[in-house]
Amino acid sequence: MQEALISPFFTNNVIVLGILALSLAAIFYTSSLNSWKKFYTIFPALLLCYMIPAVLNTTNIISSETKEYEELYYVATRYLLPSSLLLLCIGIDLQGLVNLGWKPIVMFLAGTFGVVIGGPIALLIFSQIHPETVSGMGNQEAWRGLSTIAGSWIGGGANQTAMLEIFGFDKTLYGGMILVDIVVANIWMAILLFLISKNDKINLWLKADNSSIQNLIDRVENYSLSVQKQPTLKDYMLMFGITFGGLAISYYFAELVANTLSKIPAFSDPQSFFNSFTSSFLWLILFSTVIGVIASTTKLRSLEGAGASKIGSVFIYILVAVIGMRMDILQIFENPFLIILGIVWMIVHVIILFGVARLIKAPFFFIAVGSKANIGGAASAPVVAGAFNPSLAPVGALLAILGYIIGTVAALFSALIMEWITINFIL
Repeated sequence: MQEALISPFFTNNVIVLGILALSLAAIFYTSSLNSWKKFYTIFPALLLCYMIPAVLNTTNIISSETKEYEELYYVATRYLLPSSLLLLCIGIDLQGLVNLGWKPIVMFLAGTFGVVIGGPIALLIFSQIHPETVSGMGNQEAWRGLSTIAGSWIGGGANQTAMLEIFGFDKTLYGGMILVDIVVANIWMAILLFLISKNDKINLWLKADNSSIQNLIDRVENYSLSVQKQPTLKDYMLMFGITFGGLAISYYFAELVANTLSKIPAFSDPQSFFNSFTSSFLWLILFSTVIGVIASTTKLRSLEGAGASKIGSVFIYILVAVIGMRMDILQIFENPFLIILGIVWMIVHVIILFGVARLIKAPFFFIAVGSKANIGGAASAPVVAGAFNPSLAPVGALLAILGYIIGTVAALFSALIMEWITINFIL
């Protein structure tokens, strides 16, 4: 990825966070005004929360190509995300979560299957219509690089690194694959955030049964209303203690488990199926979700009436804005044919998702979350789930954990198919 020739105007994290905070405040304020209703009908508020930081990054007012941004992204994903999951899980209804049934799992697996075969299909198409895209890497065949995208889109960073090590792709060319990964995933994220505003129309087309999701939302909202009260300082301090105390516990056990597993040869080997379990981020998301769910079975659940999920949603929207900064719109033109290959890959993934959803009459929520649990994982699946309703964010987190578990094996399978296509149709 090429570095910007001109330094970004603002790099200080405090200033950048302030700009993002003011942008979010302006979006939420204007979206509440009648005079802006037509505008937000075309451009949903959530989409703007994502796209305005992307535009600021593209115009180099702020930038994701700095050390300071990596620090901001780390805080957003490692502190705010698990904290938001803990707060959002406090008010969850476990029975309602169970009542969602088997469809979320099926849609997640459909998304995985779409990524697994989407890469080979895109590779085969481009070997015929634009062979230079897939044969212009010398001895480092394109399939080796594309395997890293498969790892990222099914599992995450750990799975992506595993594919890089297993197939020995040239690290000097690796930046191009990261570019495809980030740009295409961010384009799909923007489209999804827009489509969420059309949720009811899409569900009509899918002939979907949305009752289990609506039942969960209603149960959580009814409970929230039943315990609603004027929050006191004691309530806020209690939430503060539970959130960051729970985060500390999650961090302690996440690092303990990850470090212990990394000392076991079967887990430490980058080529091992079990390597993903050495990711402390996986365990951080799992433990923070579990702590929140456990809290929801106690009297602490009444904190939902004091606004626990609203504070969790604030963290989620900050995360949306920080993730939005990762998108540089102009990067689409840096290596257009490789980006188009990635888009074709993503289209296959989306077609399979919609096809399976139509077949089993699954609502659009399961499409969106099933997709982002693969492509984006724990950093964005709860964001997309929470965009439908804050009470649904834990569903995204739980499905994303599945992505970490099966990511390496599924990406390996995809890579082997791409290798076969390369041998038989390209070389």
